Amino acid sequence: MLLFDAHLDLSMNALEWNRDLRWSVEAIRTSEEGMTDKKDRANNTVSFPAMRQGGIGLCVATQIARYVKPGNTLPGWHSPEQAWAQTQGQLNWYRAMEGAGELNPITDSEGLDAQISAWQEDPETTPIGYVLSLEGADSMVTLGHVERSYEQGLRAMGPAHYGPGTYAHGTDSEGGIGRKGRELLKELERLNIILDATHLCDESYREAMDHFSGHVWASHSNCRAFVPDKRQFTDEQILELIERGAVIGAVLDAWMLVPDWIKRISTVEELKPKLEHVVKNIDRVCQLAGNSLHSAIGTDLDGGFGTEQSPQDLDTIADVQKVFPMLEARGYTQEDLENIAWKNWVRFLKNVWS
Repeated sequence: MLLFDAHLDLSMNALEWNRDLRWSVEAIRTSEEGMTDKKDRANNTVSFPAMRQGGIGLCVATQIARYVKPGNTLPGWHSPEQAWAQTQGQLNWYRAMEGAGELNPITDSEGLDAQISAWQEDPETTPIGYVLSLEGADSMVTLGHVERSYEQGLRAMGPAHYGPGTYAHGTDSEGGIGRKGRELLKELERLNIILDATHLCDESYREAMDHFSGHVWASHSNCRAFVPDKRQFTDEQILELIERGAVIGAVLDAWMLVPDWIKRISTVEELKPKLEHVVKNIDRVCQLAGNSLHSAIGTDLDGGFGTEQSPQDLDTIADVQKVFPMLEARGYTQEDLENIAWKNWVRFLKNVWS
């Protein structure tokens, strides 16, 4: 079955982890044996061959570069201009992969339809389609950079990532979006860029939802009912997103699947995150909605973590397909499964671009 993964940090892995995603997952792991500069070395799960094996013919692929002001201890760039330059390097990698026949940029309904048709006819050689998204808006040096990014193909944006940002407060911080954030939202609305509510802290989420009238989705978020952390959405927030027509992508990061996970300390052997925990999050969104039209997949695999922080029954991204028999066992129909696998994201995008 065709699968649409709404959150993959492909260019970050290519440029910061120095992974050639044309290699197999196993080849990348072998090349990283003995490396200790990053915690997930030799634990990667994503490559183009593995995506093809898992039927992932469509994805949302990110640009990401955090600007950190003096005193901010998070890793990042020391000026917005440096962060912008990093995202431009990431964009050039996507362009290089387009030239190599691996990726196909999707920016409108016609391109989306053509990608689905080509993939269903020939999934072996058709390039993987990707919608470009920006995770954290700190690299937007000015509001003029937003329009420049749109012209480059950007179609979705999350105002914040972790910590306090220029335009909003993200995960593990508190505060609203302020004047700059409201100005950013107006520009997103003018350009018809999707607002990604993922990573917004509660205060920034509330203010963003109150000031943004455009299209909103949550590319990779789970339910606070299962993991009581503000990174997840409350049932009330999920219901509001559903009311706004959003789709919510279930994420596979272990600390968002099982409670009591302590970052850099807990292990999958100890707390045993499983793909069944992903299914529980998908199911909860469906139960809150009363249908299967608002839940989907946004794995975030290799988003700064690997198998050491992924479901135990997942070796590569191809194993995401295991989720669907689990949903079927819960009574989900074939139509439901296709909605969750790819049709909800496609329907959402076609509505945005209609």
